[in-house]
Amino acid sequence: MFVVAITACARLGPERRPEVVPSPNRMDEEPTISLFVNETGEKKQIKLEEYLAGVVAAEMEPTWPVNALAAQAILARTFTMENIESGRVRQLHGTDVSTSVEESQAYDPSRINDNVINAVKKTRGEVITHNGQYIKAWFSASNGGKTASAAEGLAYFKTPTPYIKENADDPYSIKNTLPEIAQWTATIPGAKVREAVRSVGGSDPGPITSASIEEKGPSGRTVKLRINNTSVGGPAFRLAAGSTEIRSMFLTNVSVQGGNLVLTGKGYGHGVGLSQWGAKNRAEEGQSPEEIASFYFTNVQIEKLYD
Repeated sequence: MFVVAITACARLGPERRPEVVPSPNRMDEEPTISLFVNETGEKKQIKLEEYLAGVVAAEMEPTWPVNALAAQAILARTFTMENIESGRVRQLHGTDVSTSVEESQAYDPSRINDNVINAVKKTRGEVITHNGQYIKAWFSASNGGKTASAAEGLAYFKTPTPYIKENADDPYSIKNTLPEIAQWTATIPGAKVREAVRSVGGSDPGPITSASIEEKGPSGRTVKLRINNTSVGGPAFRLAAGSTEIRSMFLTNVSVQGGNLVLTGKGYGHGVGLSQWGAKNRAEEGQSPEEIASFYFTNVQIEKLYD
């Protein structure tokens, strides 16, 4: 995600930055944005970099390496600018952004520490663009060792996303991660499965007697799951049945036991864009924020919006 039309995946060396160039949309100064606080209904004005510190602190573990947090900051800044440009939150609340994860990004200023402050400062003004447009700066906790396209991981087809690096090996994403991320098993009660299938597929499959992977995407993720005789989209089913329990659709085994759905898989999240565990491990090996982020995107630039 950096201003170098970055296509290579090779190591660039400790702290070597892909080229960062002035943005065609360059601003004279850091913008002040409007924030809707969903918890209280308050509307406030806040400097963009101050807002980003609260986002980074909420979206990534604040004790992680500064360069991992800084890579997250580049994505958060990009996401924010794309979100503001779209007008999505303004239609809801009359503000640029909100504190809702569903509407904007997670936000928790109480978690800000020196690591987070330094990370945001280190990448001040940096955003990722493709052909002059802000990218959709997706990320997940761990891609399970393989990146996914937006179509495969998110069932996203609304706009083209050619800058998402898909089906790329990412061993850093599963290196030294938590056991429950490296491999996990989830048992979903039959009643919850039926409810999820109804909401996604439109019909009740009845008592759960069989389940199988119907279709996999290029990276090996389940894009279609068959429950009894009903076919459902993998990403949509995961959200409906519980994305905390079903940590990803990178499934390695599917079965039915006692009327319940039992899934085994790896990774945590949709696997599209940056992997946070991958960022952590890359940072620990000395990669720069720009180098870390650039692995997960292709044909992009890192632009500096303001000093």
